[in-house]
Amino acid sequence: MRVHIATDHAGMELSSHLITVLSANGYEMVDHGPASYDAEDDYPEFCIKAAAAVVADQAAGVDALGIVLGGSGNGEQISANKVPGVRAALAWNLDTAKLAREHNDANVVAVGGRQHTVAEATELIEAFLQEPFSNAERHSRRIGQIASYETSGEVFD
Repeated sequence: MRVHIATDHAGMELSSHLITVLSANGYEMVDHGPASYDAEDDYPEFCIKAAAAVVADQAAGVDALGIVLGGSGNGEQISANKVPGVRAALAWNLDTAKLAREHNDANVVAVGGRQHTVAEATELIEAFLQEPFSNAERHSRRIGQIASYETSGEVFD
């Protein structure tokens, strides 16, 4: 599986750790930045590039997911969710990481590097990457409704 990863300055160490660990576990890691630490960096660019790469890969039939990291993960999740076709979920415990995939078929996970130890964050991300989508009809229907709104702007009654 290809995994696109991006961060802000607060997640640099975690990103480096994840690239090493996940590569060793057989994931093809693609780093979307930043290339160096800058406390004044603007994370949206990095997160949007990673999210767009996930969507492009999935459209091409490539098995791909994404990871966006920051201090809280909130801004990074918001940025990723601006890319059409992205369903980014903020994971803060194992249940939210797994349910993001199982129920929502999330294709990007956001994690706050300042909210967890490196071991906890790694566990959350590994759980997200390993959890399959359930393909349950109700979940597929809801995801379809979200996708329809994303393209049409129309709300369902």
